Amino acid sequence: MNSSLGAAAWRLAARAGDRVRRIGVLMAGVERPLSNLWYPDAAAFMQALAGLGWTDGHNMRLDVRWWGDDTNRMRALAQELVGLQPDIILTVAIPATVAVQRETRTAV
Repeated sequence: MNSSLGAAAWRLAARAGDRVRRIGVLMAGVERPLSNLWYPDAAAFMQALAGLGWTDGHNMRLDVRWWGDDTNRMRALAQELVGLQPDIILTVAIPATVAVQRETRTAV
């Protein structure tokens, strides 16, 4: 797994308390179930969370947005995800990462 994703999962688990943690995910391509992700890093991130006992709807909430190939939609969805104030945002494409960085100046 990408070391930055593993570190993000570890930090998220280390901060775990009683509240449900929120994870924003900004994905390229067409919407499909997260269990069918073909992005190796995203799949590894989900596996790492599962290994730590994190499950969607139980102790975490995944807010997934799919931008297809529309860069204007990507920017709008990045703004929407940042507005949700998640504990962490996962992106799988450089343009999505740049869009999220533009929307927030919070250090990770």
